[in-house]
Amino acid sequence: QVLLVESGGGLVQAGDSMRLSCAASGRTFSSYAMGWFRQAPGKEREFVAVIMQSGSGGITSYAGSVKARFTISRDNAEMTVYLQMIRLKPEDTAVYYCGACPSRLGVHCQRASMYTYWGQGTQVTVSS
Repeated sequence: QVLLVESGGGLVQAGDSMRLSCAASGRTFSSYAMGWFRQAPGKEREFVAVIMQSGSGGITSYAGSVKARFTISRDNAEMTVYLQMIRLKPEDTAVYYCGACPSRLGVHCQRASMYTYWGQGTQVTVSS
C-alpha cells in the first residue's frame, strides 16, 4: 500500500513559479512510476508528467501543454516526488493529483486508469 499526500498548491499570478510535493509512505515507493495529473472544473483528469522507476532509467515525459515549463523529479530516499512549475498560466489552474503507477511502460503511465494509488489533490490557482 502507498499513501500519497500532496502539498504546495495555492494562488499565484501568471508568470510565477510554484513547486508541488507529493510525500509517499510505504516500502515499495521506488517500484512505482510516479505521475502528476490535473483536473479543472468540468473537465476530465488529464496527464501532466510522469517519472519512471529508477530501475527503468527514471525517464520523464510531459504533456505538450507543460513541456519546457514543468519539471518532475523524485527522491527515492525521501519518498517524495516533485513538480516544479514555472511561467504559470491561468489555464494551469486545476486540482493537481499525484499518483503511483505500477507499470514499467511509460505510455501506460500517461493514463489515469493505470494508477493504483492517488493523493487527495492540491489546488493550484493562477490569476491573470
